[in-house]
Order: sequence, then structure tokens, then C-alpha cells
Amino acid sequence: MTVPVPGDPRPMSARPLEAVRADVEAALGALDALAEQPAEEHVAVFERVHAALGAALAAGSPERA
Repeated sequence: MTVPVPGDPRPMSARPLEAVRADVEAALGALDALAEQPAEEHVAVFERVHAALGAALAAGSPERA
């Protein structure tokens, strides 16, 4: 585990913005196929996308004390 240095804008554990952006794009890509899926499957897709977005954004966020 890395310990952030005070004043460091991004701790070592944060991922580069480009990597986070790629994860967000991939998560949102799952929404493209919704039109072809039955409505009863939409909630599960939304839940997976929500979880993936949360994980991607958390991975890219600097830890704040």
C-alpha cells in the first residue's frame, strides 16, 4: 500500500485519467445493446453499468484525507 504525500495531487494508487476514461467508455458501451434486449433485462444491465462506473471513478479518484 502506498501512503500519499501531503500536497501530492494524485496518490500512487490512482489510475491515469486515460485508463479511467477507457473503463467509463467500456461501461457505457453496455448500454448500446439495450434496445435489442428484453425490458426485464434492463435493470440488471443498469446495475452492472452503475457498479462499473463507480469502480472506474473510485480507481481514478485521489484519496482525500
